[in-house]
Amino acid sequence: MATPYHVQSPRSILLKMIATKQQPPALPPPPPPPKLILQPRQRTSPAMWCAAIVCFAFSLLLIAAGAVILVVFLAVRPRAPSFDAAGATLNAVYVGSTSPAPYVNGDMTVAANVSNPNQKMDVVFRSAAVELFFGGRRMAAQALPAPFVQRRGQSQIISVHMVSSQVALPPELAVAMVNQVRSNRVVYTIRGTFKVQAKLWFWHYTYSMSALCDLELTAPPCGVLVARRCITR
Repeated sequence: MATPYHVQSPRSILLKMIATKQQPPALPPPPPPPKLILQPRQRTSPAMWCAAIVCFAFSLLLIAAGAVILVVFLAVRPRAPSFDAAGATLNAVYVGSTSPAPYVNGDMTVAANVSNPNQKMDVVFRSAAVELFFGGRRMAAQALPAPFVQRRGQSQIISVHMVSSQVALPPELAVAMVNQVRSNRVVYTIRGTFKVQAKLWFWHYTYSMSALCDLELTAPPCGVLVARRCITR
Protein backbone atom coordinates (compact mmCIF):
# COMPACT_ATOMS: atom_id res chain seq x y z
CA MET A 1 0.00 0.00 0.00
CA ALA A 2 1.48 3.43 -1.05
CA THR A 3 2.21 6.03 1.60
CA PRO A 4 0.01 9.20 1.38
CA TYR A 5 1.66 12.41 0.26
CA HIS A 6 0.90 14.26 3.52
CA VAL A 7 2.78 11.57 5.45
CA GLN A 8 5.82 11.42 3.10
CA SER A 9 8.76 13.71 3.59
CA PRO A 10 9.44 16.47 1.03
CA ARG A 11 12.66 14.73 0.00
CA SER A 12 10.86 11.49 -0.90
CA ILE A 13 8.30 13.39 -2.94
CA LEU A 14 11.09 15.23 -4.83
CA LEU A 15 12.97 12.02 -5.62
CA LYS A 16 9.79 10.38 -7.01
CA MET A 17 9.15 13.38 -9.26
CA ILE A 18 12.73 13.25 -10.65
CA ALA A 19 12.50 9.49 -11.31
CA THR A 20 9.21 9.99 -13.14
CA LYS A 21 10.76 12.63 -15.46
CA GLN A 22 13.79 10.36 -16.30
CA GLN A 23 11.63 7.46 -17.59
CA PRO A 24 11.68 7.15 -21.47
CA PRO A 25 8.52 7.95 -23.34
CA ALA A 26 6.33 5.05 -24.22
CA LEU A 27 6.85 3.59 -27.75
CA PRO A 28 3.98 3.71 -30.20
CA PRO A 29 2.26 0.41 -30.87
CA PRO A 30 3.61 -1.61 -33.86
CA PRO A 31 1.73 -1.34 -37.12
CA PRO A 32 -0.57 -4.20 -38.00
CA PRO A 33 0.92 -6.91 -40.29
CA PRO A 34 0.18 -6.56 -44.03
CA LYS A 35 -2.65 -8.59 -45.35
CA LEU A 36 -1.78 -11.25 -47.94
CA ILE A 37 -3.85 -11.08 -51.07
CA LEU A 38 -4.09 -14.52 -52.68
CA GLN A 39 -4.15 -14.51 -56.49
CA PRO A 40 -6.25 -17.09 -58.24
CA ARG A 41 -4.11 -19.95 -59.67
CA GLN A 42 -3.69 -19.81 -63.45
CA ARG A 43 -4.24 -23.00 -65.41
CA THR A 44 -1.52 -24.26 -67.84
CA SER A 45 -2.59 -23.81 -71.43
CA PRO A 46 -2.80 -26.86 -73.76
CA ALA A 47 -0.15 -25.30 -76.04
CA MET A 48 2.39 -25.30 -73.21
CA TRP A 49 1.57 -28.93 -72.41
CA CYS A 50 2.07 -29.88 -76.06
CA ALA A 51 5.42 -28.03 -76.23
CA ALA A 52 6.62 -29.78 -73.06
CA ILE A 53 5.62 -33.20 -74.41
CA VAL A 54 7.39 -32.53 -77.73
CA CYS A 55 10.58 -31.42 -75.97
CA PHE A 56 10.52 -34.49 -73.73
CA ALA A 57 10.02 -36.83 -76.71
CA PHE A 58 12.85 -35.11 -78.62
CA SER A 59 15.17 -35.53 -75.63
CA LEU A 60 14.34 -39.24 -75.46
CA LEU A 61 15.01 -39.53 -79.21
CA LEU A 62 18.44 -37.89 -78.84
CA ILE A 63 19.35 -40.19 -75.95
CA ALA A 64 18.27 -43.26 -77.94
CA ALA A 65 20.25 -42.13 -81.04
CA GLY A 66 23.36 -41.56 -78.94
CA ALA A 67 23.03 -44.99 -77.38
CA VAL A 68 22.65 -46.63 -80.80
CA ILE A 69 25.71 -44.80 -82.18
CA LEU A 70 27.75 -45.82 -79.13
CA VAL A 71 26.73 -49.47 -79.48
CA VAL A 72 27.56 -49.47 -83.21
CA PHE A 73 30.92 -47.81 -82.57
CA LEU A 74 31.85 -50.34 -79.89
CA ALA A 75 30.74 -53.24 -82.09
CA VAL A 76 32.44 -52.08 -85.31
CA ARG A 77 35.39 -50.05 -83.96
CA PRO A 78 35.92 -48.10 -87.23
CA ARG A 79 39.50 -47.42 -88.33
CA ALA A 80 40.86 -45.11 -91.01
CA PRO A 81 42.32 -46.66 -94.18
CA SER A 82 46.10 -46.81 -94.45
CA PHE A 83 48.41 -45.59 -97.18
CA ASP A 84 51.88 -47.02 -97.70
CA ALA A 85 54.58 -47.15 -100.36
CA ALA A 86 55.04 -50.81 -101.17
CA GLY A 87 57.79 -49.98 -103.67
CA ALA A 88 59.28 -47.20 -105.77
CA THR A 89 61.71 -46.80 -108.67
CA LEU A 90 63.66 -43.67 -109.54
CA ASN A 91 63.96 -43.72 -113.31
CA ALA A 92 65.63 -40.39 -114.02
CA VAL A 93 66.90 -37.21 -112.38
CA TYR A 94 68.44 -34.34 -114.30
CA VAL A 95 69.49 -31.04 -112.73
CA GLY A 96 70.00 -28.12 -115.14
CA SER A 97 71.71 -24.85 -114.28
CA THR A 98 70.30 -22.31 -116.73
CA SER A 99 69.42 -18.82 -115.50
CA PRO A 100 67.61 -17.42 -113.67
CA ALA A 101 67.47 -20.52 -111.41
CA PRO A 102 68.42 -24.19 -111.55
CA TYR A 103 65.72 -26.64 -112.55
CA VAL A 104 65.14 -30.39 -112.32
CA ASN A 105 63.52 -33.03 -114.48
CA GLY A 106 62.66 -36.33 -112.88
CA ASP A 107 60.75 -39.55 -113.33
CA MET A 108 59.58 -41.79 -110.50
CA THR A 109 57.07 -44.61 -110.17
CA VAL A 110 55.53 -45.38 -106.78
CA ALA A 111 53.59 -48.56 -105.96
CA ALA A 112 51.06 -47.19 -103.46
CA ASN A 113 49.42 -49.69 -101.14
CA VAL A 114 45.95 -48.57 -100.04
CA SER A 115 44.23 -50.86 -97.53
CA ASN A 116 41.03 -50.96 -95.49
CA PRO A 117 41.75 -52.49 -92.05
CA ASN A 118 38.05 -52.60 -91.07
CA GLN A 119 36.52 -56.06 -90.92
CA LYS A 120 32.88 -54.89 -90.82
CA MET A 121 32.83 -51.73 -92.92
CA ASP A 122 33.54 -50.76 -96.54
CA VAL A 123 35.11 -47.44 -97.53
CA VAL A 124 34.89 -45.42 -100.74
CA PHE A 125 37.68 -43.07 -101.81
CA ARG A 126 35.80 -40.14 -103.32
CA SER A 127 39.00 -38.31 -104.26
CA ALA A 128 42.70 -39.07 -103.96
CA ALA A 129 45.86 -37.22 -104.92
CA VAL A 130 49.59 -37.81 -104.38
CA GLU A 131 52.28 -35.10 -104.34
CA LEU A 132 56.07 -35.54 -104.54
CA PHE A 133 58.43 -33.26 -102.58
CA PHE A 134 62.17 -32.79 -102.35
CA GLY A 135 63.46 -30.67 -99.47
CA GLY A 136 59.99 -29.17 -98.98
CA ARG A 137 59.67 -28.12 -102.65
CA ARG A 138 56.87 -29.74 -104.63
CA MET A 139 58.24 -31.63 -107.62
CA ALA A 140 55.17 -33.37 -109.07
CA ALA A 141 51.51 -34.17 -108.41
CA GLN A 142 49.24 -36.93 -109.62
CA ALA A 143 45.52 -37.58 -109.07
CA LEU A 144 44.45 -41.18 -108.53
CA PRO A 145 41.47 -42.63 -110.41
CA ALA A 146 38.47 -42.06 -108.15
CA PRO A 147 36.06 -43.00 -106.83
CA PHE A 148 37.13 -46.53 -105.96
CA VAL A 149 35.85 -48.90 -103.30
CA GLN A 150 37.88 -50.72 -100.68
CA ARG A 151 35.98 -53.69 -99.32
CA ARG A 152 36.38 -54.72 -95.69
CA GLY A 153 39.87 -56.09 -95.10
CA GLN A 154 40.93 -55.44 -98.70
CA SER A 155 44.27 -54.02 -99.94
CA GLN A 156 45.04 -52.60 -103.36
CA ILE A 157 48.28 -51.66 -105.12
CA ILE A 158 48.02 -48.54 -107.29
CA SER A 159 50.86 -47.50 -109.60
CA VAL A 160 51.50 -43.76 -109.43
CA HIS A 161 53.73 -42.21 -112.09
CA MET A 162 55.34 -38.95 -110.91
CA VAL A 163 57.01 -36.77 -113.56
CA SER A 164 58.89 -33.54 -112.78
CA SER A 165 59.37 -31.19 -115.72
CA GLN A 166 61.36 -27.95 -115.57
CA VAL A 167 60.74 -27.50 -111.84
CA ALA A 168 62.70 -24.49 -110.57
CA LEU A 169 64.84 -25.10 -107.49
CA PRO A 170 66.70 -22.78 -105.15
CA PRO A 171 70.49 -23.15 -105.67
CA GLU A 172 70.96 -24.87 -102.30
CA LEU A 173 68.33 -27.51 -103.12
CA ALA A 174 69.84 -28.10 -106.56
CA VAL A 175 73.25 -28.67 -104.96
CA ALA A 176 71.69 -31.00 -102.34
CA MET A 177 70.02 -33.09 -105.06
CA VAL A 178 73.24 -33.42 -107.06
CA ASN A 179 75.11 -34.49 -103.93
CA GLN A 180 72.46 -37.07 -103.03
CA VAL A 181 72.54 -38.56 -106.53
CA ARG A 182 76.32 -38.82 -106.34
CA SER A 183 76.13 -40.48 -102.91
CA ASN A 184 73.59 -43.03 -104.24
CA ARG A 185 70.99 -42.01 -101.61
CA VAL A 186 68.12 -39.74 -102.78
CA VAL A 187 65.43 -38.79 -100.26
CA TYR A 188 61.93 -37.80 -101.38
CA THR A 189 58.66 -37.22 -99.52
CA ILE A 190 55.25 -38.12 -100.88
CA ARG A 191 52.02 -36.77 -99.44
CA GLY A 192 48.62 -38.27 -100.11
CA THR A 193 45.34 -36.46 -99.47
CA PHE A 194 42.05 -38.35 -99.57
CA LYS A 195 38.33 -37.82 -99.11
CA VAL A 196 36.89 -41.03 -97.72
CA GLN A 197 33.30 -42.18 -97.22
CA ALA A 198 32.65 -44.98 -94.74
CA LYS A 199 29.64 -47.22 -95.40
CA LEU A 200 27.95 -49.29 -92.70
CA TRP A 201 24.47 -50.60 -93.55
CA PHE A 202 22.32 -47.48 -94.06
CA TRP A 203 24.80 -45.18 -92.28
CA HIS A 204 27.31 -43.15 -94.36
CA TYR A 205 29.75 -40.50 -93.18
CA THR A 206 32.57 -38.67 -95.01
CA TYR A 207 35.90 -37.43 -93.67
CA SER A 208 39.32 -36.33 -94.91
CA MET A 209 42.62 -38.07 -94.26
CA SER A 210 46.25 -37.56 -95.24
CA ALA A 211 49.42 -39.63 -95.37
CA LEU A 212 53.13 -38.78 -95.40
CA CYS A 213 55.89 -41.10 -96.59
CA ASP A 214 59.63 -40.46 -96.50
CA LEU A 215 61.31 -42.51 -99.22
CA GLU A 216 65.02 -43.24 -99.60
CA LEU A 217 66.08 -44.54 -103.02
CA THR A 218 69.28 -45.35 -104.81
CA ALA A 219 70.42 -43.18 -107.69
CA PRO A 220 68.83 -43.44 -111.16
CA PRO A 221 68.43 -44.80 -113.74
CA CYS A 222 67.66 -47.97 -111.78
CA GLY A 223 66.96 -46.43 -108.39
CA VAL A 224 65.14 -48.74 -105.99
CA LEU A 225 63.47 -48.15 -102.66
CA VAL A 226 65.77 -48.99 -99.75
CA ALA A 227 63.92 -47.41 -96.81
CA ARG A 228 60.56 -45.81 -96.07
CA ARG A 229 58.53 -44.37 -93.20
CA CYS A 230 54.82 -43.70 -93.63
CA ILE A 231 52.28 -42.06 -91.31
CA THR A 232 48.53 -41.94 -91.95
CA ARG A 233 46.41 -39.44 -90.03
